[in-house]
Amino acid sequence: MVASVAVLSDIHGVLPALEAVLAEPEVMAADRIVVTGDHAAGPQPVEVLDRLRELGDRAVLVRGNADRDLVAFARGEGVEDAWEIDLWAARQLRDEDVKLLADLPHPVTMEVEGFGKVVFCHGTPRDDNEVVLVDTRLERWAEVFADLPDDVRTVVCGHTHMPYLRLVDERLVVNAGSIGMPYGRTGGHWLLLRDGQVQIRRTPFDLGDAVESVVRRSGYHDCRSWAEHYIHAVTTDAEAVTAFGPRDGRTTS
Repeated sequence: MVASVAVLSDIHGVLPALEAVLAEPEVMAADRIVVTGDHAAGPQPVEVLDRLRELGDRAVLVRGNADRDLVAFARGEGVEDAWEIDLWAARQLRDEDVKLLADLPHPVTMEVEGFGKVVFCHGTPRDDNEVVLVDTRLERWAEVFADLPDDVRTVVCGHTHMPYLRLVDERLVVNAGSIGMPYGRTGGHWLLLRDGQVQIRRTPFDLGDAVESVVRRSGYHDCRSWAEHYIHAVTTDAEAVTAFGPRDGRTTS
């Protein structure tokens, strides 16, 4: 059992955003740093994976859907409908990077003081690409959690790039948001689990400097437009919820 956990998610290959969050004193002091998926699909894939490796055993990396995709692309599979930057990122990966991503677990269960068993996942515990949102109806949550043990009372996820905290039929569900591709609000978004409490945290950093750093250090040809859009959080939370909404099974009628 660990006393404190910092939760990061959806770095998407943005090293300066990751560095800003890792420099937070409470992240540095956490017993574990859990990263809930989508680590490298972005403009600095190798640099981000190398930085995560430097954390050693303190870091627990969970598989995200984009991690699965990068492995497939690196092996020449499923490239027809891929984003251009994801194909580029897959080509940058070394053999050891492909193996790292291919071997990632999903989900991960950890005992945390004040919480008991906590499940860390990307989309949902049963599917790294499944979408649930802060306003997803209870009936859908019941389907999502149908196979979850009763003694798991806290679920931490990512995937949708928007932080939230809510109760779902007496379970606590928390989304860490995104480090490198936040929707609705700039900065690196993360969580702190400590003393039975969840803190939703945000680390501000110089957005212009971050964009220039990514552009200078990435070989992706359209890096500037990508970085300016995602680091500046041009996509709003309202736009993201509207786009993601149909994927949680809701109807518009």
